[in-house]
Amino acid sequence: MPPFVRLLVLLPALALVLGGCAAAPRPAQGPVAGELTGVPFFPQRRYQCGPAALATVLVDAGVDTDPERLVPRVWLPGRRGSLQLELRAATRRAGRVPWELPADVDALARALEAGRPVLVLQNLGTAWWPLWHYAVVVGLDERRVVLRSGERARRIERREAFLESWARADHWSLVVLDGDRLPEDADRGRWLEAASLVERAGHPDVAARAYGAWLARHPADRGARFGLASTAHASGRLAEAAAAYERLLATDPDDPAVLNNLALVRADQGCVAAARALLDRALAATGDPALRETLEASRNELEPRASGRPCNAEP
Repeated sequence: MPPFVRLLVLLPALALVLGGCAAAPRPAQGPVAGELTGVPFFPQRRYQCGPAALATVLVDAGVDTDPERLVPRVWLPGRRGSLQLELRAATRRAGRVPWELPADVDALARALEAGRPVLVLQNLGTAWWPLWHYAVVVGLDERRVVLRSGERARRIERREAFLESWARADHWSLVVLDGDRLPEDADRGRWLEAASLVERAGHPDVAARAYGAWLARHPADRGARFGLASTAHASGRLAEAAAAYERLLATDPDDPAVLNNLALVRADQGCVAAARALLDRALAATGDPALRETLEASRNELEPRASGRPCNAEP
């Protein structure tokens, strides 16, 4: 068959494939059971909707912000888009805990049932020609998914079509938490790390709530109690921090990390001699070179504090 004849034969078949997508029936527009109708909406055409989608879940979580304020924090001009790393970091800077969900639709359903809208990444193109897009899932049933998406406050997608576009983006999704409640899939390592990261971002109060939420279920967890003591110190509640570290030493008197942190609290209370004694005790208890280096650095920090002001530690 001549080449031009083969082309004429192939064109109708191609039209059928393309037309099949265009002619797919639109899902019913009626309400979806459990849809989170109170979630805000920020229309946005630019920036692949990253700032708008993040603003949606942040404002729903009680943060005073909007897409324009988020653009400098999450939009990367060189990539013409927003990476997940920037979205997580911006969430922490806003005083909230970013939590990535497991890669399955049941996790989306559980989050929605808990009243949490879910920020998702979709690939609306193909694996070899991706078209990245951020949206927020606010409703889900057996046939449909409801999204805050682009310029649509209530975009309805067929469940199968949504799941395909989500799968092409590696099923990435995120909820924004205030730290008061544990997510449905919380595990110790990830949750304590999430609390620590939001503390480093300058929000010890949020981190304290996160540690406290874990301790409510696991009251004997030493790592969470250490974190809670650290947040008290960072917030300037020195007596509370010292008492928390002392309780940890009651069960492990030679824990060098606890001794180090308690020494820094005592130094902030003006008790430099007591701080030195704690660090000497920690140095005697460990042979780990890296830990000894940290302890020596803490001891060097004490010298400028030796001003002779009275120790104001509570008995």
